[in-house]
Amino acid sequence: MKAIVVKGPHELSIEEVAKPQIEERDDVLVKIKAVGVCGSDVHILHGENPFVTYPRVMGHEMVGEVEEVGSGVDDLEPGDHIVIEPITYSGKSYAVRRGMPNVSEDLKVNGVHVDGGEQEYLVIKNIQAHKIRKDIPWTTAVLAEPYTIAGNSTTRGDVRAGDRVLVQGAGPIGIAILRVAKAKGATVMVSDIVDEKLEFAKANGADVVVNTKTQDLKEAVTEWTHGEMANIVLDAACLPQTFQACFDLVSVAGTIVVLGMSPEPVPIPQKPIMAKQLTVVGTRLQAFQFDPIIRMMEAGTLGDDGMVTHVFDFNDAEKAFKLLDEHPEEVKKLVLTFGD
Repeated sequence: MKAIVVKGPHELSIEEVAKPQIEERDDVLVKIKAVGVCGSDVHILHGENPFVTYPRVMGHEMVGEVEEVGSGVDDLEPGDHIVIEPITYSGKSYAVRRGMPNVSEDLKVNGVHVDGGEQEYLVIKNIQAHKIRKDIPWTTAVLAEPYTIAGNSTTRGDVRAGDRVLVQGAGPIGIAILRVAKAKGATVMVSDIVDEKLEFAKANGADVVVNTKTQDLKEAVTEWTHGEMANIVLDAACLPQTFQACFDLVSVAGTIVVLGMSPEPVPIPQKPIMAKQLTVVGTRLQAFQFDPIIRMMEAGTLGDDGMVTHVFDFNDAEKAFKLLDEHPEEVKKLVLTFGD
């Protein structure tokens, strides 16, 4: 079979590799159908991800068809369509006991710590397989994983009906957060510096959009909330300056949700945290979000709606990554497809 292999920074090739085989009772052999490409994959290709080891088959946004199941698997059968949860863990850590397996000390992520979905077949554990209706197109089903990031972020922020939510950043994750927050009944403002992204956010349900190049965001939030400020601020722009701004933009008793991973220190005074009695939470990957997200996709609450802008056959992976390198502004979500 063929696999897209990153041998090292800036070294991508399509190679013939051995087809994986079922070895354990809870193994599932999957024929990969589509894999979404995100910014973290670009970082891996450029050698900018500190967690990855090479050579590596990337791909953590992956869907496929069940080819074969181990003897201990009784809830799947060949032909089932599945979304693959890209994380595994032992189940023994403190994080798991606290309901946060996504930050378990022994966490392994497909496409980062172990090989991912950018290959024709992949063996996963049964616990990673989530069935999805067969009438959902592969290029829509592949959005389930990004939506789970939004599901986890809004869960960590405890977004509820009636909340005023500010999402900083209108990239793919920001749009996913917008859609999930709206599904939970919130009113949502989205900020960015690119008008085209903000127009897309408006088309996807944003109640208010703000271009921070031409508008003062604090003034816009003050006006929008009649002085209360945003109850939940989710920083999907992931810049030191957007994180720092959160403390001026959030309301009393509000929550700040941090998605960024910049190592750069940010000066944050204690007073707003104390005076407003703020909750500041991190969010990484997802925990127990696949099933609810898939149900919302099957109900039509969440879908493509223009998010997938480019689809490439996996044999054209080099062209796909070149597009992401040279014209990232043209791409919302790029998907690699494998076979029919």
